[in-house]
Amino acid sequence: MSAALRESEPPQQNNRPSIYERLGAAQLREALYKMHLIRRFEEGAEDSYVRGQSYGTMHLSIGQEAVAVGVCAWLNDADFVTSTHRGHGHCIAKGAKVDRMFAEFLGRETGYCRGRGGSMHIADPATGNLGANGIVGGGIPIAVGAALSAKKLKTGAVVVSFFGDGANNEGAFHESLNIASVWKLPVVFVCENNGYGMSVSTQRSTAVARVADRAAAYAMPGVTVDGNAFADVAAASFEATERARKGEGPSLIECVTYRTRGHSRSDRNRYRTTEEIESWKARDPIPAFESELEALGVLTSAEIEQVRAAVEQEIKQGMAFAESSPLPSPADLLRDVYTVERREP
Repeated sequence: MSAALRESEPPQQNNRPSIYERLGAAQLREALYKMHLIRRFEEGAEDSYVRGQSYGTMHLSIGQEAVAVGVCAWLNDADFVTSTHRGHGHCIAKGAKVDRMFAEFLGRETGYCRGRGGSMHIADPATGNLGANGIVGGGIPIAVGAALSAKKLKTGAVVVSFFGDGANNEGAFHESLNIASVWKLPVVFVCENNGYGMSVSTQRSTAVARVADRAAAYAMPGVTVDGNAFADVAAASFEATERARKGEGPSLIECVTYRTRGHSRSDRNRYRTTEEIESWKARDPIPAFESELEALGVLTSAEIEQVRAAVEQEIKQGMAFAESSPLPSPADLLRDVYTVERREP
């Protein structure tokens, strides 16, 4: 592992027993299930792309599963998230179904956007998913708007905005954090710092050592955690969401993690060494989480195998659903593009 990557690692936390007790065995099992589901969904999506079943491109979050699931552990359907171009994990963690997601990838009518959105534009308002966004930092001001609405309507909802390290250098990031703090909005800003904005290292693009340091400029708490440790992410998310629900305003969480795939399917990975990638694979969040759950007596090895088997079954059924779903009709090409103008009599 390079010196730069070592310096980016957050301090180790000692909160696992307490956070696991707060969540409980059933929710921890569900968290492991969702982490496996995200991983297998993305591997299945990648396979469909290689076989020519899906088109365009895709951005995989393989290696980052603990962030999405850990952050969303405290959210309910009344809460909201905004996502990114690397957002499949966020969608699943917030409750999206993999059958409809596969259908969206394959351009089928049963997809979340009726096959029109593809990998980067999945939305599911029913579960509070306001949508993935292909614009870097594009979801951050949307989250602030949703948080303003929640505050004005007194719904008690919390909004989480996921974004990558590249977005922390966008103007929308600074404008959004500023106004969210001024108005004490119930929003949690979550930076998935995987070390690279496309092929540019954060050491070359970002002046501060940690993205979370920028929270001080906007008078909000900022914390950096190990994004590959579910408990550390969940603990930070709990504090931030509780603060938001109490009306105390926004927080910034920086999750230091890593994508083991390239930026997108077209990435040749020439800016990273094999040694670097392999060193992060050794810190895979899923087996680490399994080992902790087994050591704490939450799940046995046999129960972990049952989780894996159940995930495989859901993935198999989801892909079968997508492949058997109808393609859009050319007659519906303009559907949802234009509306009929209504004039008052």
